[in-house]
Amino acid sequence: MPSIATDTTAQDSTAQDSTTQDKTAQPEATDSNGITILNPRTGEVLWTVPEAEPAAVTHAVEVARRAAADWASTAPAERGAALRKAAKALEAAAQELAELNFSETGRPVDEALAGIGAGVSTLEQYAELGPVHRGHSLRGNRLAADYTVAEPRGVAALLTPWNDPVAVACGLIGAALVTGNTAVHKPSERCPRLGEALGEVLAPAFPPGVFQTVSGGANVGALLTQSEVDVIAHVGSSAAGARIARAGVLTGAHVIRENGGNDPLLVDRDVDPVWAAGQAAIGAFSNSGQICVAVERIYVHQEIAAEFCAALETEAALRNNNGTVAPLVDLRMRDQVHAQVADALRQGARAVEGGALPVGPGSFYPATVLLGCTDNMQIMTEETFGPVAPVQVVESFDDGLRLACSGKYGLAATVLSGNIAHIQQAVAALPVGTVKINEVFGGAPGGAAQPRGESGAGFGYGPELLDEFTRVKVVHIAAPPESTKDNSGAAPDGPGPESAADEQDKS
Repeated sequence: MPSIATDTTAQDSTAQDSTTQDKTAQPEATDSNGITILNPRTGEVLWTVPEAEPAAVTHAVEVARRAAADWASTAPAERGAALRKAAKALEAAAQELAELNFSETGRPVDEALAGIGAGVSTLEQYAELGPVHRGHSLRGNRLAADYTVAEPRGVAALLTPWNDPVAVACGLIGAALVTGNTAVHKPSERCPRLGEALGEVLAPAFPPGVFQTVSGGANVGALLTQSEVDVIAHVGSSAAGARIARAGVLTGAHVIRENGGNDPLLVDRDVDPVWAAGQAAIGAFSNSGQICVAVERIYVHQEIAAEFCAALETEAALRNNNGTVAPLVDLRMRDQVHAQVADALRQGARAVEGGALPVGPGSFYPATVLLGCTDNMQIMTEETFGPVAPVQVVESFDDGLRLACSGKYGLAATVLSGNIAHIQQAVAALPVGTVKINEVFGGAPGGAAQPRGESGAGFGYGPELLDEFTRVKVVHIAAPPESTKDNSGAAPDGPGPESAADEQDKS
């Protein structure tokens, strides 16, 4: 894989349309010369990565199509072995990929390494799950049965985001390939060099044509999703996801989407407000708020609101004072985040910490706590994707739950409560794919969920993702009717199976 120092002329074979958050639909600069990436910490030009030409995208899909039959007929255990080989290669390249992640998106190297480690684990997990992916059986009469066979869909188009670029990509790549699909991957145009480098690390583990990478912006992503592919998997903005879903309807491709979210945090009156504020800070400020399931809006019971808000302000100030808040991916993202904050301030919210554009280079934005928010503010209804914790005080748990259930998204929600009745009430009512109780992040390995509303559709992770990348064939098998003559016209030598059983019964 090329060294970081020579990235400026790298030919990216990746492509992402508006596949990341809505506000991330365009790279820092895309023109006829390619994608120019600026350092989010300094604002300086890092490199320009050429976009894939339309002919190159078409060729990649054609190559994947030609490789599909052989890869589909490869034994699942061999496909799993290839994934394990890819996981080892990824682990060996972790430091260099983490430094590219840091350069292009601003993510701290230690956090980037954690994301790459998650990608390694995901590949290893799918290497084990793929060979044991199985169908179901149903018995008919005594000499008949139905069973199902899972078959690969064919060619997969994978479009992945920049906020956790390796971990998310490895999930889709691993599930697609281990089930026998070939894949064309388009990473985000916000980290094209990292996407290209990831492809260079993983591709040698597979036969030619099985896994390819193409680079570019929205135009390349649109061309890929409108090509003759059989399945499209997309993690990114709801606006891009809606366009991809329409493309799937026209082409017949199966579409899997994990899109934007506006995840609520509901804080009940019976929890420790300082602990709850710590959970809120983790959910809102981790990765500078650039996480699909980040805490985006907070509803806190009025009985503990004062203590909770004071502790949350302290959490934000600590992060701002010790410099642990990384920059947002670029200035456009920062402008989007600040526009929502400014709108809330104009409508009467108060920024008790942060809330102002910092002076200096790069795309930094402070951890921000907004109090006095109301449910008609954009910051409470739209995805923000920045380090902002907007708080609305509610009179009762029921009021908070009603507000938490509102909106067009349906990705995830968190409830902090010691009241089992309230917890059960929230689990039943919240229209989201994932409900988290008393922990904003976590979950068992291999967990999966189905987003709802504008947050997407289909399973995006876990063993269920293998089902998304396959289609089911039902086989019905029955015994042929008994015959009184064999093929030569002579009578059979002995009784058939049923007759033999009958004779045994008689004896």
